[in-house]
Amino acid sequence: METVFFKMGTEETLDEKYVRKAGNCLKQGGLVAFPTETVYGLGADALNEKAAEKIYAAKGRPSDNPLIVHIADMASIEKIVRDFPEKARKLAKDFWPGPLTMILNKKEIVPKSTTGGLETVAVRMPDHPLALKVIKAAGGYVAAPSANTSGRPSPTLARHVLEDMNGKIDMILDGGEVGIGIESTIVDMSVEPPMILRPGYITEEMLEQSIGEVLTDPALLFLPEEKAPKAPGMKYKHYAPKGEMKIVEGSGGCVVEAINNFVANELENNKKVGIIATDETYSCYPKGLVKSIGSRSDDKTIARNLYAVLREFDEAGIESIYSESFQDGSMGQAIMNRLLKAASHNVIDAEQAELGGI
Repeated sequence: METVFFKMGTEETLDEKYVRKAGNCLKQGGLVAFPTETVYGLGADALNEKAAEKIYAAKGRPSDNPLIVHIADMASIEKIVRDFPEKARKLAKDFWPGPLTMILNKKEIVPKSTTGGLETVAVRMPDHPLALKVIKAAGGYVAAPSANTSGRPSPTLARHVLEDMNGKIDMILDGGEVGIGIESTIVDMSVEPPMILRPGYITEEMLEQSIGEVLTDPALLFLPEEKAPKAPGMKYKHYAPKGEMKIVEGSGGCVVEAINNFVANELENNKKVGIIATDETYSCYPKGLVKSIGSRSDDKTIARNLYAVLREFDEAGIESIYSESFQDGSMGQAIMNRLLKAASHNVIDAEQAELGGI
């Protein structure tokens, strides 16, 4: 299959031409990658069983990992869900369009190939003008997980999509770099109280300010083999670079010292080593390939740069990666959720390492 790559221009007519092409491709059962405000999505007609199945094949994605149905207006919700609770309506009013996915009870029109065999459907309305245009052009319902090979870091640039999907999908729309950089918050609205199944830009505090009590799936804190997550897709490896990754946590000075010691040992064994640092600590690492992920004073930059940095390490052939920990700030939970999965929950305590305990 030839994958057509369209660089979206600044002229409205040029964009509309490509949007129509993308919409027609999706209506005919094809696959189109396009930007959202979170990451690039790999779109298919969500109501077309065979088209949704193509997503799993292109990504190498397990078939019990549900897809998110993207809509472009509130009127579309009634066609695909059996009930739309008052709390869900309130969240939609407060956060749509935006990086929030809600799980609701589905109607029969939504095929189980889209929902991973479940009787619920994940729905969101993206906050990106090109994404909304494509969804409308495609008929209003586009299933769109991240446009990457399953398990790899999600794409925040169109070239990331091309790396993973060239020859596997019909079309890529290059809309530039995304704004947020990590996937949407997922909240299960089919239960009471509602439960966060994946942290993201919309935080627990923001949700509770809108609708009151919200729980967090306790499995987010454990390894998949220790406690089964409620969302099927959360049990699979995600976001991982090709090199082995470790997270080093502890007080700032201990973390820097521990990482430098680990890097020195790796280099003695002729390994290519990468370090995920911040603007504040970048100069503290004299050896290895050091990448600043952003400033701790602005954790949104850290979230936006995370996946791109992991892919840069892949491009450089890095075999071992050591990352600082990022627990603090409004985005801390979401960032650490992705980092822990990328590192297969491989966490080192800097103080113990300093004492020779690791």
